[in-house]
Amino acid sequence: MLIAVLSACDRSPGNDAMPGMGRAGGNLRHASGGIADTAGLRDLSVPAEFQRGQEVYQTHCAQCHGDVALGTAQGPPLVHIIYEPNHHADAAFLLAALRGVRAHHWGFGDMPPQPQVSREEMAEIVKYVRWLQREAGVY
Repeated sequence: MLIAVLSACDRSPGNDAMPGMGRAGGNLRHASGGIADTAGLRDLSVPAEFQRGQEVYQTHCAQCHGDVALGTAQGPPLVHIIYEPNHHADAAFLLAALRGVRAHHWGFGDMPPQPQVSREEMAEIVKYVRWLQREAGVY
């Protein structure tokens, strides 16, 4: 797992739900009212410019954040209004991977640092996640 100022793979016991988020069909809805249309994300053909990011993401992030960043029982979705660029800038993703981050939006627990992910790989991951977010209408 990897990315974002989010929370972590280090899940706290008893946190089976993602607080503040409901799922309606192919949509992720945030308590603030923001909606991301995630229907069809798994079916998209990833453009060549984002494929390296997808590969690195799959290796280091998907276990906790899901194969197309839609979250799992271990980590939150990155294709979510909370992680749009005006709230979590690209640098926040890098810092989360470098330093880890304390849980502050979700109940999954803290995200540990990801020292196996280089800065260059993080830059590619961020480009891929931002592409997924745009495709879902997060921003």
